[in-house]
Amino acid sequence: MAHTPTVLFVCVHNAGRSQMAAGWLQHVAGDRVQVLSAGSAPKDQINPVAVEAMAEIGVDIAGNSPKVLTTEAVKESDVVITMGCGDACPIFPGKRYEDWKLDDPAGQGIDAVRPIRDEIRSRIDALVAEIAPVAA
Repeated sequence: MAHTPTVLFVCVHNAGRSQMAAGWLQHVAGDRVQVLSAGSAPKDQINPVAVEAMAEIGVDIAGNSPKVLTTEAVKESDVVITMGCGDACPIFPGKRYEDWKLDDPAGQGIDAVRPIRDEIRSRIDALVAEIAPVAA
């Protein structure tokens, strides 16, 4: 049986970028990837503008909630993608780490969040093609 890769998205508040990325990855890859997200200093709720931006394209992240980053989440992940959380993420050998430089949707209106959402989608498509391609 093939290994299902686990991807962890980490940002500071786990309320915008990492939640949108997790929603996109789940939407695009389905059960071919296990998706986690967390924040180094999570907020109490997801950014409502991020929820709205994702809902526009048919991805529902409204039921998600910000989670605190744990060492266990990093250990169980194959790929760890950080988004502006600095050195808060522990580093373990054998993991693939990427840092995605993306604007923070916090405090932004929907017109500013849509391009962030779309940039995340293009990065998710490239990631899925590498780690969980569809069988021919």
